[in-house]
Amino acid sequence: MSRYFLTTPIYYINAEPHLGHAYTTMVTDAVARAHRLMGDDVFFLTGTDEHGQKVERAAHKAGLTPTVFADRVSQKFRDLLPALNISNDDFIRTTEPRHHAAAQELWRRVRDRGHIYKGKYEGWYCTVDEVFVPDTQLENGRCPICGNAVERITEESYFFRLSAFQRPLIDYYSRHPDFVTPRARRNEMAAFLEGGLEDLSVSRPSFKWGIPVPDDPAHVMYVWFDALTNYLTAAGYGGTDEAARRRFAHYWPADVHVIGKEIIRQHAIYWPAFLMAADLPLPRHIVSHGWWLMEGAKMSKSRGNVVRPQDYVDKFGLDALRYFVFREMVFGQDASFADEAFLTRYNADLANDLGNLVSRATTMIHRYCGGVVPPADQALLARDDEVRLAEILDAAITGVMASTITFQLSVALREIWDAIGAANRYVVAREPWRLAKDEARRVELDTALHALADAVRIVAELLQPFMPDTAERTLVMLGLPPGARSWQTLARGRLPAGTRLGNTVPLFPRIELSLEELRHMSADQSDKPAQPTSPLAPAAPASHIAAPGTPAPSPPIALRDVGPLAPGSDRITIDDFMKVELRVAKVLAAERVPKSNRLLKLHVDVGTEQRTIVAGIAEAYEPELLVGRSVAIVFNLKPAKLMGVESNGMVLAASPDGGKPVLITFDEPPPPGTRVR
Repeated sequence: MSRYFLTTPIYYINAEPHLGHAYTTMVTDAVARAHRLMGDDVFFLTGTDEHGQKVERAAHKAGLTPTVFADRVSQKFRDLLPALNISNDDFIRTTEPRHHAAAQELWRRVRDRGHIYKGKYEGWYCTVDEVFVPDTQLENGRCPICGNAVERITEESYFFRLSAFQRPLIDYYSRHPDFVTPRARRNEMAAFLEGGLEDLSVSRPSFKWGIPVPDDPAHVMYVWFDALTNYLTAAGYGGTDEAARRRFAHYWPADVHVIGKEIIRQHAIYWPAFLMAADLPLPRHIVSHGWWLMEGAKMSKSRGNVVRPQDYVDKFGLDALRYFVFREMVFGQDASFADEAFLTRYNADLANDLGNLVSRATTMIHRYCGGVVPPADQALLARDDEVRLAEILDAAITGVMASTITFQLSVALREIWDAIGAANRYVVAREPWRLAKDEARRVELDTALHALADAVRIVAELLQPFMPDTAERTLVMLGLPPGARSWQTLARGRLPAGTRLGNTVPLFPRIELSLEELRHMSADQSDKPAQPTSPLAPAAPASHIAAPGTPAPSPPIALRDVGPLAPGSDRITIDDFMKVELRVAKVLAAERVPKSNRLLKLHVDVGTEQRTIVAGIAEAYEPELLVGRSVAIVFNLKPAKLMGVESNGMVLAASPDGGKPVLITFDEPPPPGTRVR
């Protein structure tokens, strides 16, 4: 068993937690969970940074002592952890006695090796980022990191000989090219090193809210010397008992520090220099992610564009939030948080793709096999469709593990969704509902349902680090009881025939919520997801319902998302409705229409013939993922030319106001050409 020690940054308590804090913590949690599944001895640390002039000022502004202020805000960060289902092993506060002891021990160790000296500091200081800013690094007289005004200070100070570590750090970067990732951050830090390092002021005598400098209590430690030491503290550094020493020998150095890119310099320059000065091993990797943007700007409390994670958890559920942030941000790059994107991801990826797959698989086993996983015929598993599904599942197992341990969570989830898409296409190809009508094809039916159930199991096992509750609920539906699970033995074909399924429950009920309601979530936390008001409510599979936790309805197939009908002449008669001939069509081929961002050209089977239909769904669906799907179409519509392509019919889709279209589909597709009434 390998040990694996990873950390979040400890969060500064001058403000309450927001999406940026939540994202960093959830990413670290997902990677920690993955390593546990791979059999590693994981130590996952998070916590709060509670000292410094900025906290002292914030406490004064709130009319509180720094101690009371720190206790209150730190607790909010601690409370966020169970709300986000975080599996941390320790939570550290820099106001704890164990941390005081560790920080002072590190100071003495660095000082006694000749790397700290007393002098006088005169220069610029940013109280927002708690950094000293040389004249050469000012940008229009402001802090180059946050853009805020800096203060000119002149005071006695202890200095760390940072300049002495320029060459050792350059050499270390050269020997360890993956020490800082992604590459853009590494290159940024390498360029900073080549530009030269100045000695760093590491104490302040002008305020008291900090850890006293050993043997000189008139000074408190520079907040970053104090804060960065937390990683050592939690590993046992500074402890005087044998257990602490053994713990430190086992867990240090840290394998990964996960941070936001705004604190890369402190972690990739100052921290390794402090450790070199103390003759302690350096962490193996500094991994930094990008910023969450809203309307093109970094989220900031001062701008008023901060997303509160709990708002989205309340509306969509925790695993939907985890999925969105993991899938939407390419790790290391910035990403935009948009309500429209969240709603589309939820309804298309979670409700339609994943929810529909799990509902289909478990419902058909209950219906056709009495709720018991049937056996598979090995000869039938060698057919092309089964082999293709198996290859995609095998690739997903390998790819998800590799992507997760390198923090490429968006890639890992894309690979899982490739497997989900393959399983959904397999259902369409094998048509179990048709096989069930012919007793002579019972072995084919059993094999198809076994392969499908095993695919769902693989998907659920792979989802565990990212969406732990969803994964566990799915595995319970498959009759696999809760308990310790492992990626070490994850492979196809290990779902035993004869396993009795649990009850099928909706995973991600479809949410009929307008974008306007999403944008005003923060203003009214008591409102509920909007219920469909039209008698012609959008069609939904069994797992798609109006609000999380409510029973699944069985609405009729709808023409479109029309909203409430006015009384009187706006209503139509049944005779009017019957003039519109709706039929089931199976997509045989799909491609984008040249020079159009919205249109797809579909070649469909409508039972009696094949047709070409142009549909404005390209923004919501990839062409290759539509092949094999059954959709509802208007069959008796007059032909029309769109972008030079003749369209013979209309594909039906719900069109939320301002959102992307969502196709009308079926739990168990009827044969092509079937009338929809």
